[in-house]
Amino acid sequence: MFVKICGMRRRIDIDLAVTCGVDAVGFIYAPSPRQVTPEHVARLVDGLHVLKVGVFVDENLERIRDIREKNRLDIIQLHGNETPEYCEKLGGRLFKALRAKNRTTVDRMADFPPDINILLDAYVKGQAGGTGRRIDKNLLDQIKDFSGIILAGGVGPDNAAELIEQYQPFGIDVNSKVEVEPGMKDHGKMKALFRSLDRFI
Repeated sequence: MFVKICGMRRRIDIDLAVTCGVDAVGFIYAPSPRQVTPEHVARLVDGLHVLKVGVFVDENLERIRDIREKNRLDIIQLHGNETPEYCEKLGGRLFKALRAKNRTTVDRMADFPPDINILLDAYVKGQAGGTGRRIDKNLLDQIKDFSGIILAGGVGPDNAAELIEQYQPFGIDVNSKVEVEPGMKDHGKMKALFRSLDRFI
């Protein structure tokens, strides 16, 4: 079970996540209350031995490539309206976020190559992610195969195990449900999350 905690801004939070057994930590370079700069991330990742994910929204390809190299990012997560062609041009390991609004969103997953993990997030008008809202269960129930899907959107200590048991996704992405405030993680909630996942990881 792949577990990612996103919206990291403090090394103390990253270190606890690593101690708990996280697979990846995410850094949001797009405009957001959790936004970081490449300079900030360079300090955060010094000596870090865990997968590093950079989150971008409709960003210039060259800027992503530059930051990927500068911060030694392992995975790029695209959270905007990026097309399969855009993904192909960017290359490397990618997560493509889709905001689950309706059946069309579910159908769009098939447009992307199978080596790109789809990150399903809840749809909230005007917001690219990090809302804490859950995905409509009726939409999730229309998906037959979750083996390449990362579930996001309101995932936290209270529901992560239930979601994994029901849908058996490739992984989960956790953010606002383990925060005190945007960009500051709640260590009690992070520990509770991993306790709830003991039998899966």
